Amino acid sequence: MFTKAFWKATAERAVRTFAQSLAAVLTAGATNLFDVDWKAALATAGLATLLSVLMAIGSSGLGRPGPGLTETTAPDAPAKPATTTGTESAAKPVV
Repeated sequence: MFTKAFWKATAERAVRTFAQSLAAVLTAGATNLFDVDWKAALATAGLATLLSVLMAIGSSGLGRPGPGLTETTAPDAPAKPATTTGTESAAKPVV
């Protein structure tokens, strides 16, 4: 929880949560942007963001390292390149 990578991932999650919840409130409650109760929409998005950050902090000591229970801030190991059996390169196109 006290690493830069944790807070970077948590901030990214908070921004995504804010945008998603604001978009949900805007599309669910209004047909026109002038009809939106912006104070309520921003308050709802802010509360969702606060809950997202609190969940990341609360779950920081559980499971794998990262802001969530199932994600990490860095990959476990680099991906291995795919190997070929040799038959793919031996096939030649028929002209």
